[in-house]
This record gives sequence, structure tokens and C-alpha cells, in this order.
Amino acid sequence: MLAVNVLLCLITIALLVHSIRMGIRQDHFPMGMFVGSLLLGAFAGLMSSGHFTLQPNQARVLILFGAYHGTVKESGFHWANPFYSRGTKISLRANNFSTEKLKVNDKRGSPIEIAAVVVWRVQDTAQAMFDVEDYHQYVDVQSEAAVRHLASSYAYDQGEEDEITLRSNADEVAACLKEELQRRLAKAGVVVEEARITHLAYAPEIAQAMLRRQQAEAIIAARQKIVHGAVSMVEMALNDLASRKVVALDDERRAAMVSNLLVVLCGDTEVTPVINTGTLYP
Repeated sequence: MLAVNVLLCLITIALLVHSIRMGIRQDHFPMGMFVGSLLLGAFAGLMSSGHFTLQPNQARVLILFGAYHGTVKESGFHWANPFYSRGTKISLRANNFSTEKLKVNDKRGSPIEIAAVVVWRVQDTAQAMFDVEDYHQYVDVQSEAAVRHLASSYAYDQGEEDEITLRSNADEVAACLKEELQRRLAKAGVVVEEARITHLAYAPEIAQAMLRRQQAEAIIAARQKIVHGAVSMVEMALNDLASRKVVALDDERRAAMVSNLLVVLCGDTEVTPVINTGTLYP
């Protein structure tokens, strides 16, 4: 089409020059030829306005008098009907959207702060153009709504056995967020490539109380491991003494030995050795 438009422009110029020369040489000016060349030039200019270029990962929606006539997605130099509406280019590149820090109650009712990042791109240009008012704003609003719903569907931490929590199961939570976002944004012709939580914390008003609870839970868990290890070591010592026949212990001496070993192994402070020069029996 570019060659046709160039040819029309050359013909227009030639006719204008020829009509002007004929008017100079003759007394009668060729008004018909002159007007025809002007009309041909106007037509060539109108047809030339239909040319447009597209960069990689860019599309143009073709709309003629309010009717959708397709989408051009190939990069390069193109021509379309000059009466197609302009300004309907849509980027097909990946976009990042980071939500603000949202204050939400989790599944247990504890106030938390949460934020997420969403990587998305337009897949169906017709849906993005005609099914929603503003697909950029639609993505923003639906992303925040999905993050709020996700936060209220799971506990922050310390859920029941095998229960998914926001803090402990980051990959599972990210997969659930991506799935919900894709379901919400499909109406706008948008595909979600990735969605992840970028900020997760208790709200400031309960942060100190939750920190003390976490510290207590950590101490309890550590104590449980210490006691479990101490009992195993005492059992191993008693079995070793019995198998090697180092000393014969009755129940009372075994109980005293177990008590002393557990005190040594489970105590917080260093043990001070005490030499017993007497006997266990009065």
C-alpha cells in the first residue's frame, strides 16, 4: 500500500505541474485538471494517514465507527483503513503492580499488615478494551481485593496440624493468590504470570504481644528438644552400664542417677560437681 500512496503523490505532483504549465502557455487555464489533481492529492494524503508502526509486544485495536474489526499484534510497518480510530494501542509487555500495605484480620481475627506484588500482561486485547472501563485500574482494584481475601482465609502462623499459614507456607499461599487473581482478571483479558507476598507482619498494636508469644513458643520448643535428648542420653547410659556390667544398680540408685543426670543435662546453669563421700542409704 505504501507504493500505491507514493505513486498517487507523484501523479498528483505531475498533474499540478502540467496544469500550471498549460495555463501559462495557453490563454485557457485547465481548471478541471487542476481541481482533479488537488482531489487526487487529498485522496493520497488520506490514504497515507492509514500507515502506522508497532513495536515488539505492542498491539493496535482496529475500531471503525464503534465496531471492532480485529487486532494487529505483529511488529513493524502496517497500513489500515484511515477511518479506524486512533490512539488504541495496547502494550503486551509484562507489568508490575505492588499493593500498598493493607491492614487485614487473618483467619483467627488477628490484625496483620500484608502487601503483594503482581506480574501481569494483557493477553486478549478485545477484552481489555471493551469488557472493562480501564483495565489498569481494574487490575489494581482486583489485586488489592484478592490480597485482602487471601489474608482473611489463612492464619498468620501456628495453625492446626497440616494447616497452611501465611508465614510458613509461602509457596502454597503464592499459588493460591495467583489462582484467585487469574480468576478475577480473566474478564479483562489479563494473564497473571506471578504473584507473591512482599510484606507480612502483625499490626503495630499487637506486635509486642505476638513477639512475646513467639518467644515463649520458641522456648517451649527448645525445652522439649532438650528434655527429649536428655531422656535419650540417660536411657543410653543406663543400658550401657547394665550391658557392660560396670555396676549393679537397684531401683533406688537408678532413680537417683536418673534424677542427677536430668538435672545436669536440662539445667540452665553450669553444674557444680559435688563428691559424695557417704552412701545413699542411711
